[in-house]
Amino acid sequence: MSRRKFLTQSGLLAGGLLLHNTAFAVPYQSIEKVLKVGIIGYGDRGTGIKSVMDSLPEMFDVVAVCDILQFRLDNAKKLKPYTYKAHDYRKLLDDRNIDVIVIATPLSEHYHIAKDALLAGKHVYLEKTMTYSARQALDLVELSKKHAKQILQIGHQYRYSPLYYKVKEMIESGYIGKVTHVDCRWDRNWNWRRAVPDKSLERKVNWRMYKEYSGGLAAELLSHQIDYINWAFNTNPQEIFATGGIDFYKDGRETFDNLQAVLRYKDAEMIGTFGATCANKKDGYLFKIKGSKGTISLLVNEGIFYPEKDTMEALQTVDGVTGATKITWNKDGGIPILNERTKDGTWYALKNFHRSVIENKLPDSNVITGAKTAFCVDMINQSSYTDTIQYWKPEYNIS
Repeated sequence: MSRRKFLTQSGLLAGGLLLHNTAFAVPYQSIEKVLKVGIIGYGDRGTGIKSVMDSLPEMFDVVAVCDILQFRLDNAKKLKPYTYKAHDYRKLLDDRNIDVIVIATPLSEHYHIAKDALLAGKHVYLEKTMTYSARQALDLVELSKKHAKQILQIGHQYRYSPLYYKVKEMIESGYIGKVTHVDCRWDRNWNWRRAVPDKSLERKVNWRMYKEYSGGLAAELLSHQIDYINWAFNTNPQEIFATGGIDFYKDGRETFDNLQAVLRYKDAEMIGTFGATCANKKDGYLFKIKGSKGTISLLVNEGIFYPEKDTMEALQTVDGVTGATKITWNKDGGIPILNERTKDGTWYALKNFHRSVIENKLPDSNVITGAKTAFCVDMINQSSYTDTIQYWKPEYNIS
């Protein structure tokens, strides 16, 4: 088989996936409309989003921040004095000069603030996971449909990354063959705690440790990979079994520091394993998509395709007649999917958010897709906390 024939049969040549590394998206010439932004939740994620927005001054102007912790507001005032008091986020919603609300609070507050923001007529960028529970996700879907002129984008960034978008095209084209297994991890060797300036603020600062506020490792880490698989394969799991425990850090936390989930995608004839531990960082971030023709191995900003033996032989056969471009192999026998590292996913996501608001178009990561990922996270937590298999419910089949 010539290389050109192989690429053509794979649907790759027409798409130009590995051959050309074409530009990720149609160029977007921003209409000169700078969106005024208020950020609710000014911790690590809120400040991170503000930093990215500040790098896009032609699109965003952060004019207000809000947080329940005074020391975070004090930090914000060092950069810009225009803030609202901690307990008063509704005053921010009442400000007619603000176009967009960014919600980067603990998970338990996502639904309530998003609901209030939509009712206040604001566009919303809501951090992942969309909601704390499946019930809240269903309610937010219905509310969003009643406010269709307002953009609600969920912070699942892989849907905007040029790398991950290209991998989705490779999957859809059949380039990596029939995928039967995805293997995902996000490990660390760290207790995940933040410094607390006052012991009375422990639960508010380290909210990820407590079930009242947090969806744990499934929501905070694994939801990114779960959402991507839902998107790339146009699927959702029908069955989930998860197990976990507080196996290392005996420090009063309630959410697990060790978690493993098995997701069965019956319609896609595929199994996904998703895991995270806080006591070993050897694997770190691991994301492998295993097809009959090869494996895609992803980092956040880099990706390599490792062909199976027959696929490798086909790729190594250079068609002398067509003069097809020679494949570049790395030292491990893999093919880099892109020639360079991509930017932080938030940068791509926020640029798309601005475009969605200006053009009144549905974002790739929207209330429907966000809800389906929230269902998965809720099912993982229900399974791991109750030692039961969780099944996809008919009411989760939303559109």
